[in-house]
Amino acid sequence: MRETEKLLPHRDPFLFVDRIEKADREEIIGYKRFKEDEFFFKGHFPGYPVVPGVIMIESMAQCGGAGVNKLGILGDSLIFLATVEKAKFRKQVRPGDEIRMVIRNKRISKSMLRQSGKAYLGDDVAAEAEWLCLVGRESS
Repeated sequence: MRETEKLLPHRDPFLFVDRIEKADREEIIGYKRFKEDEFFFKGHFPGYPVVPGVIMIESMAQCGGAGVNKLGILGDSLIFLATVEKAKFRKQVRPGDEIRMVIRNKRISKSMLRQSGKAYLGDDVAAEAEWLCLVGRESS
């Protein structure tokens, strides 16, 4: 099992973090390489595949959640994306591209997690956003 599968409940085809390079209370750094056979490329867009903006946001939020889970700050909790703000998409991400995600923890509590992040393609910012996640437990 990959480390990210231990840190996140997500699984293929909806796991968008390959590895976490750094995780501390201030900053989390992780990576995702988008393979040619990702499920969304078939329809976004045929003939000119591009990673959808919502997948970029989800990748950054997953990276932030994985980093916080790696630190063990929230215990055995699930983290649910609740709001997204200030999203900007600046560069297209295509099949075979790897993004480096730099996430900043703005506030961590027992009930919520506020983060901001940027996804870099090389030295260029491909996407950036701020988001709020609610912290909860599985319910039956």
